[in-house]
Amino acid sequence: MKTILTLGLLAFSALAGHATGYDPLKLSDSGTKTLDLVTGDAKRSLPLLVVLPKASGPAPVILFSHGLGGSNKACSYLGEQWAGRGYVVVFVQHPGSDESILKGSEDPMRAMRKAATTKNLLLRIEDIHTVLDQLGTWNSQPSHPLNDRLDLEKVGMAGHSFGAMTTQAVSGQTFPWVGTKFTDPRIKAALCLSPSVPEKGSATKAFKSVKIPWMLMTGTNDIAILGPQDISARLGVFPALPPGGKYEVVLNGAEHLAFTDRPVTGIRRNPLHHKSIRALSTAFWDAFLKGDPAAKAWLDGEDPKYVLSPADTFQKK
Repeated sequence: MKTILTLGLLAFSALAGHATGYDPLKLSDSGTKTLDLVTGDAKRSLPLLVVLPKASGPAPVILFSHGLGGSNKACSYLGEQWAGRGYVVVFVQHPGSDESILKGSEDPMRAMRKAATTKNLLLRIEDIHTVLDQLGTWNSQPSHPLNDRLDLEKVGMAGHSFGAMTTQAVSGQTFPWVGTKFTDPRIKAALCLSPSVPEKGSATKAFKSVKIPWMLMTGTNDIAILGPQDISARLGVFPALPPGGKYEVVLNGAEHLAFTDRPVTGIRRNPLHHKSIRALSTAFWDAFLKGDPAAKAWLDGEDPKYVLSPADTFQKK
């Protein structure tokens, strides 16, 4: 059963746990570590930024994949948020489609067009599988900083834009042009910031096999800086998903980079957008990675309206 919550006259409220007492914005301290993962064939070196909760012991893990031309620092506000809620957050930087493509370029748009390829998407997908493999190794190494810090039975995957495409690919989307699936069964829930339907083929066929919970976040001005992804492409994903743990958030006025830390010249950001993203994503992780019934009740009840603005929409099925 699908429920749509349209927030007509309700104003944003600081009372995150208005009805349930659950508060997704309450944080503890966290710290960061930088690691470099060199693949077994030494062909790729993946810079990782790891944000760790203050508490010791194994914690659920969230991987994050940045957008085209981004870096492992593109969404640091989410690292602080999620680690402050008890998650180990691993920001993966993807060579070939990261910020390095813009350095020294006289035509940044041309550089990004050259990097927006199927080859780079496939490399990104392989990066995620590789990072998960390596995290398992590091978690079992007594001398490593991540030793016994990771609960790899509880893994979430998130990404923005090209990173959302990466997230979709490893979390259940199918691709008829390769005749295979890239789904990684270790991933138990996924968050897609600026998701998109396939450029060709049926969205229903692409997403009908998604078995795990997904949360989609987009905005009414979320048009890709590069490529054909417009509002219809963003909003086409949710209807194509099978029911069960599926959520969509549409932030009124949010443009493409509103989901990141990257500044946008000439655009005045809505300061409430990041707070809404932090609260709803945290409740999603708490519900589906930690199995917290209070978070699930908060997410499925009336409380989301208190962390959204009047013209935002939130739906679930």
